[in-house]
Amino acid sequence: MTEFELIGDYIEMNKLLKLLGFVETGGEANSVITDGDVKLNGVVETQKRKKIRKGDKVSFKGSSISVI
Repeated sequence: MTEFELIGDYIEMNKLLKLLGFVETGGEANSVITDGDVKLNGVVETQKRKKIRKGDKVSFKGSSISVI
């Protein structure tokens, strides 16, 4: 599990995936999110700019990100 320390109130889901290197580009991030490949707290999330906050868990292709 990857831990991501959030500075501020939130980060948008597409930016989180790109920042952590799970995707190469913002366009790729948007595509995998709208295709239903990303889960937020165990539920498929298709909003590209969904606000991710402390305590959230994001899952993508067998990897998990814990936002602290």
